[in-house]
Amino acid sequence: MAELKLFETRNLTRIERIGTHSHIRNMGLDSALEPRFVSEGMVGQTLACKAAGVIVQMVKDGKIAGRAVLLAGQPGTGKTAIAMGMAKSNSQETLFVMLAGSEFFSLEMSKTEALMQAFHKSIGIDRPTVSGAASKTGKLTLKSTEMETVYDLGAKMIEALGKDKVQSGDVIGIDKASGKITKIPPAGGSRSRPRSTMTFSSATLDAPTLFTS
Repeated sequence: MAELKLFETRNLTRIERIGTHSHIRNMGLDSALEPRFVSEGMVGQTLACKAAGVIVQMVKDGKIAGRAVLLAGQPGTGKTAIAMGMAKSNSQETLFVMLAGSEFFSLEMSKTEALMQAFHKSIGIDRPTVSGAASKTGKLTLKSTEMETVYDLGAKMIEALGKDKVQSGDVIGIDKASGKITKIPPAGGSRSRPRSTMTFSSATLDAPTLFTS
């Protein structure tokens, strides 16, 4: 009769990760920027990690700003891992946006739009407004001999009015499509007597007639 053999089995706990590189915590460098072969989630690529660590230190010291860093190499060599380590080394709150090449080939979105959305995420444009922050708002009163209307203005419109130095009594033209404001000199250089004349053929208008195109 064949002998019955019993084997002991153990269940292995499956490790779940948020993402492919979520285990990376830093660059894996010591205080002298010397790389460790296995440290803080980084494995291998010691020379590349050291070079990236020097760049991160320059950023922290304020010696480099407004520049882009290009990491070139074959697929699977750890470019994204090093970039993640650079972001975590700079600050745990530093935004990191990871993209795959296939994300740029879509029938629903152009490559330019995909890049713009990635840039917006990387600089935090899509984040909710910080509590307590306020935006600049204002009101504009448009008057003529026939009517008077009050409009709410946004920050861009307020900036455009300030740029053109628009004052009370000025004649202005507003392009509804683009929001561009054009300051038009009054006929005869006087603002004293309002008239209801409206014309688009002349270069000047009698104040304070206002129009929108």
